[in-house]
Amino acid sequence: MKVKNINSASRKTHNIIKEAFAELIAEKKDLASITVTELAKRANITRSSFYTHYDSIYDVAQDFQNETLDMLTGSLRKIDSFDEIYHLIDDIIDHLKENEKIYTLILSSSEPLIFTNRLNILLNKEIVNGLINNKHEDLILKVTFFCDGCMDLIVKYFRKEINFTLDEVDLFIKDIFKKIFL
Repeated sequence: MKVKNINSASRKTHNIIKEAFAELIAEKKDLASITVTELAKRANITRSSFYTHYDSIYDVAQDFQNETLDMLTGSLRKIDSFDEIYHLIDDIIDHLKENEKIYTLILSSSEPLIFTNRLNILLNKEIVNGLINNKHEDLILKVTFFCDGCMDLIVKYFRKEINFTLDEVDLFIKDIFKKIFL
């Protein structure tokens, strides 16, 4: 984000831009087909207001990804036990609930698959690093299986490909975690 001094008006404009971006990506299914003019019109802001916050459409996508990864990275630094993964799952589900509308729109396109892959790699790496001292010979296999499955479930939830609530997905993920690791 370009704005240096974040105030409530800047934060509001930033959120309006992100929401309009999410709507357009869901409609067009392709980042390259979205223009700044179109996004500004959808967000009901001027192009100069857009450029006050971002340099390009790709910067909006990058900002969205970075926000999510930053939130998760803060949670991941605490992982040094299996109990901490429960807290991580709670943090992730809470974040998804708070931003459910945007994630539903964003994940309905094919564009964010690169992002979900980046997120999955980060989760795998951090969980393995946090749990490396826990006597599981097949830890990398278990973490990979668990993270890949969780990521797929979350994407399917937001694409409305499964008929469960986010709370039900959360409980299922925790139950599978117990079966795999405990």
